[in-house]
Amino acid sequence: MADHLDAVDITSLNALAAGTNKKNPRIVAAGLGGKLMGTKSLVNVTAEQIAADSKTFFEKDEEARKKWSTQQHISDKPWTLSNWHEHINWLNFILVVAIPAFGLWSAYTFPPQLKTLALAFVMYCFSGISITAGYHRLYSHKSFDAHWTVRSFFAFFGAGAVQGSIKWWGHSHRVHHRFTDTNRDPYDARQGFWYSHMGWMLTKANPKNRARADISDLTSDPIVVFQHRHYLMLMLAAAIGLPTVVAGLGWGDYYGGFVYAGILKYFFIQQVTFCVNSLAHWIGTQPFDDRRTPRDHVLTAFVTFGEGYHNFHHEFPSDYRNALKWYQYDPTKLTILALSKLGLTWNLKTFSQNAIEQGLFQQQQKKLNKMKQQLNWGAQVSELPVWDMEHFNEIAKKEGLLIISGIVHNVKSFIKEHPGGQALVRASLGKDATKAFNGHVYAHSNAAHNLLATMRVAVIKDTEVNGNTFDLQEEMLAKKETTTLLQNYVRRAPAVVQWGVGVAVILGWPSAVIGYQNRAHKIPQINKE
Repeated sequence: MADHLDAVDITSLNALAAGTNKKNPRIVAAGLGGKLMGTKSLVNVTAEQIAADSKTFFEKDEEARKKWSTQQHISDKPWTLSNWHEHINWLNFILVVAIPAFGLWSAYTFPPQLKTLALAFVMYCFSGISITAGYHRLYSHKSFDAHWTVRSFFAFFGAGAVQGSIKWWGHSHRVHHRFTDTNRDPYDARQGFWYSHMGWMLTKANPKNRARADISDLTSDPIVVFQHRHYLMLMLAAAIGLPTVVAGLGWGDYYGGFVYAGILKYFFIQQVTFCVNSLAHWIGTQPFDDRRTPRDHVLTAFVTFGEGYHNFHHEFPSDYRNALKWYQYDPTKLTILALSKLGLTWNLKTFSQNAIEQGLFQQQQKKLNKMKQQLNWGAQVSELPVWDMEHFNEIAKKEGLLIISGIVHNVKSFIKEHPGGQALVRASLGKDATKAFNGHVYAHSNAAHNLLATMRVAVIKDTEVNGNTFDLQEEMLAKKETTTLLQNYVRRAPAVVQWGVGVAVILGWPSAVIGYQNRAHKIPQINKE
């Protein structure tokens, strides 16, 4: 029998997380489609290589990191008039900037027809929901299962958003979740709003920061495989061809369909999706975790088909919901839910309410702790010097000192401010005022106990010290109340009962009675510091 516990093999687990142990065939997109939106970097290893060595990916990545650690990649060089063109990813620039710029210019010179605008809106919704519900929640996070017709719809109209294939998009997004806010995050929010919005697509990435995630489930999905292999054809058909033909054959507006329902439609969907990478990491609250940049904001939700509750999403990524409350805007969630009522989606994943409430509570507690650290709660009892009674008696009245709960307090500067008058404080100087302070003369407020804590100067040797003076006061009041009840009962009871109560007192039963009384009054236990 083994007499030790083996540690997890980090290298093996990283291989699992990156999917490099899988032997699924690589999917190669045909022609120019293999280079669109960065897909080329994912198709340079054959199935035979993977089968022969499951570490092939890691080895190639390591080779690239070593190479660009000794050689300066263009991304590490400053932009100059002589090399600016080398920094730019020109294919993405054409798709994301140049063609949309042509579309905006055409819209300025060619007014739209109302029917064409309606078509553009419908196509915008189809492609937008295909990205958020399809590319993102279904394919990237497996947050629900869907009928092949729904998955095909998402694949076709998602291609029309001109954001790459499901395979490439899903891989990049899983890497983003695995390495959020690091150099290996494809759209690292730490590099600024514009970089995470569009800059990461328009500039060449440094190979030494390449990262991988397991997408074996995607590469074994026939719809994903078909879409990736024929991405260029599907992209042109869904983004440009279909709206152009519908507007042309429907009401003779071929050019309007091409510009408004085609180019501008996909341009706005791109910008909406980019906002999840930028806006959702820039504005809003962090109710679940503030260690990383994702945030929740209703504005981002309205802009992104409900993807704006991003802090929640990064904490619970496989939950099919982004919005928890009924009034929060999340049309993607409602679409998935509606399809489930029709039997077209199922296995809608949600995290338990307990796990969600835990996250909320812990973050609230963290914020409260930060606020608490900014306040003066007085010196810690454990850090106070220890005095004997002789030293205390020598300086007590001169320095304005008194003892409460075994702790010496300097009240000299507070005597004139005391709400109950100076006489009570002066009469207590040099004495133990524990009972008087805790209800036998006046039951002080929580604020008074907090103020008293800021006046601590020492503890008395060989005394029972309690820094939680408010809890002690509650206990003393409970004991006082219990004692009064017992006295009243004994006065009214027959002699034999009085004799029984006397025996109970001798045997220590009042401690049990007091314990019961404390529970009845919900008195917290004393925490001695």
